[in-house]
Amino acid sequence: MSITAKDVEHVANLARLTLTDDEKEQFTGQLNAILKYAEKLNGLDTSGVEPTSHVLPMSNVMREDAPKASLPIEKVLRNAPEAEDDQFKVPAVLE
Repeated sequence: MSITAKDVEHVANLARLTLTDDEKEQFTGQLNAILKYAEKLNGLDTSGVEPTSHVLPMSNVMREDAPKASLPIEKVLRNAPEAEDDQFKVPAVLE
């Protein structure tokens, strides 16, 4: 598979980019070089490689979700700019 100048023009149009003829030629060459390099992967024997979603093994490092006592309301509201009826008071966002 190779990229043509027409392909580059199409992608540039989708991205709403204006490219000069020199830029189209440059990008065509660069994209073809990338595809040529990526085709080397087709030559690798991956029959013994298990499919993965991550390169490194993933594990949950979060603590167990266990209920515990919460802070007293007086301590929670101590640093609030304003409080009313044991709740944070904030400016209205709707009129």
